[in-house]
Amino acid sequence: MRAAVVGAVVGALATLPGLGSGTLWDNSETIYGEVAREIILGGDWVVMHLNAHPWFVQPPLYFWIAAILAHLLGVTTFVLRLPSALATIVMGAAIAYALALRVSERAGIFASITLSTSLMQAVIGRLAIMDALLNLTVMFAIFAWFRALENGRDRYFVYGAIAAAFGFLAKGPVAPAVALLVILPYAYWSRDGVRAPSRRAWIASIVVFLAIIVPWLVALGSRAGIGSVVELIGHYTFGRYTGVIENQSGPVWYYIPVLILGFFPWIAFVPPAIAYGIERVRSEPLWRLGFVWVIAPLLFFSFAQTKLPNYIALSLPGLALITGLYFEAIVQKGASRSAIVAAAVVPVTIGMLAIAIRIFSLNNRLTAAVAVAVPPLFAAAIAIFLGSLITALLVARKTTLSFAPYALAAAMLAAVDVLAVAVLPHAEAFKPIPALAAVIDRERRAGDAVAIQGVSGSNALVFYTQPGVIEVNDPRHVICATPRLWLVAPRARPAVDPSYGRSRREVATAAKAALFLYSGPTCSRSPVRS
Repeated sequence: MRAAVVGAVVGALATLPGLGSGTLWDNSETIYGEVAREIILGGDWVVMHLNAHPWFVQPPLYFWIAAILAHLLGVTTFVLRLPSALATIVMGAAIAYALALRVSERAGIFASITLSTSLMQAVIGRLAIMDALLNLTVMFAIFAWFRALENGRDRYFVYGAIAAAFGFLAKGPVAPAVALLVILPYAYWSRDGVRAPSRRAWIASIVVFLAIIVPWLVALGSRAGIGSVVELIGHYTFGRYTGVIENQSGPVWYYIPVLILGFFPWIAFVPPAIAYGIERVRSEPLWRLGFVWVIAPLLFFSFAQTKLPNYIALSLPGLALITGLYFEAIVQKGASRSAIVAAAVVPVTIGMLAIAIRIFSLNNRLTAAVAVAVPPLFAAAIAIFLGSLITALLVARKTTLSFAPYALAAAMLAAVDVLAVAVLPHAEAFKPIPALAAVIDRERRAGDAVAIQGVSGSNALVFYTQPGVIEVNDPRHVICATPRLWLVAPRARPAVDPSYGRSRREVATAAKAALFLYSGPTCSRSPVRS
């Protein structure tokens, strides 16, 4: 339990400071935040809605949790990101508890701090998306089934099924699929030393799984038609694997660099950890589980046609597992030359990055917003550099080796929190929609329409105003349709820019966007014939 508490605290330090800084990021955060908000606005907990239209893209678990929290605490950036932060905190506690139970308290803490302070884990834990919930449920399912295969107790198979079912409600069939893709190869690899589930365990697991997921699917189908379920599960789940959704494609090696960057800075220790673990996979089950946990999701998503960086975060617990086991082993036996070299790679890399940031800031004319963000960004790089340098020195001596992971984790926590608190707020200067939406909310009247044309951020405009925002395809029709129209459009207007006889006033500007108000006498919606 001490390891779990430490893991939870580190996860909290990696996610909570600055969690509510600034506004939501377009595109995904504003979409998911708005879907959660429209549960509160419309009171519909079965059919998700976006911009007042039914939305059958993702299952409801994140939106339910976010809507409950928003109802209690208010619709804020912090609240909408809180489900991801809480899931990340629990993940840190869970992996620490699992390894402390199976290996040692120190191994559990090592694994949890490497997971929570890896770059991608910290980022996902700070976004209003459902991936952290997905990763948490898959982790619980894998650990529960691993425990069941070790001791043969039926209840652990059922616990895993419960976790997989909530993963289904978080992001669809990918949750049970990935959990099974990890545990089944592990079970086959370890077939001489595991206990297969009994028939009763199979039946109970299937019944519990269906009891959790079927009620919402039935309710959705009865309310919106069977086509809604087909669109959700068929098009937006299986369709993502077999086809390209929303132009999000990539080569088969897409996730290799993503995984390297996502597990930064601990990726430096992965090669010696793999080399060490290969010698122990036959005798130590956790090493086998860790290897499969890394490889299975990597292969699975590499051959998917639709690719997004956050998909491969499902491999991060496997990397943390083998890294934690490796640190525990070298603390007991002393660091090898490869471990010392790996520790030295990090400060060299970060030092070069800090120098590059400094040179770039001196040699380029930066905008005020970017220039203000450079000093804290440079400070974050220096923090990681100093922490990684201390880590390398600690690894080099057996008497101090056990403190090395803590030094690097502390440096990453400092860097991540500095970026969240001091750097990211400056990005608001590049987000025109929230500022323009605030003007609309302050000055709009009953019956006013809101529209957007030629500017990215339609989802953000809905989130920061009200559902019913119009995406303009036919300007004349929209401009003539209402007594007053608020239009967000590019600040630089085209040479031919008719107002169709209506009064047009530029009310506000932000970045490259402008807010126009159309009012006055109405006009004909049909083009005037010559």
